[in-house]
Amino acid sequence: MRKVALSGAATALMLALASVAAIAAASQAAEPSTHKAKTLTFDVVFSPFSPIAANNQRDPNSPFALGDELVFHDQLFANGKQVGDDVGSCVIAAITPQLLANCSLVIRLPEGNLAGQFVAIQGPEPKQIALTGGTGSYRNAGGEGTLVEFGNGNGRLTLQVLSLVPRGKEA
Repeated sequence: MRKVALSGAATALMLALASVAAIAAASQAAEPSTHKAKTLTFDVVFSPFSPIAANNQRDPNSPFALGDELVFHDQLFANGKQVGDDVGSCVIAAITPQLLANCSLVIRLPEGNLAGQFVAIQGPEPKQIALTGGTGSYRNAGGEGTLVEFGNGNGRLTLQVLSLVPRGKEA
């Protein structure tokens, strides 16, 4: 009987703690957001296609193998003037049914750098980018972006940059 009472008390305590955590999370979600969004749009001139064969076990019928890398260094323009660049690499994670790569990039701008990640697939579909941080003016940055390739060595990069100011640190 005592074991039943103890396990019942432990269950009640766990439920109470879970309820407190849920209420705290809900109250934080209900607070007004301190995030400030800024849209950055760039015309992109892509670097030449640069694959690196990193996997020694190769299928002679495929130009790529798992683990091979693609590296890039693109130029970013606004109003016809170069305002920055981006550098990055993609690791090939799947070859069939289509080429799939996990990519990371750093966008260098006069105000600081932005870091991001995206999945690359073959074809003209826009690449969705997760902005994961930054330096300088972007040190509290997060957000997302879209990279569109026009197919002629050019494209457009649009970023929705959020300034993720920690709570209690608002200006």
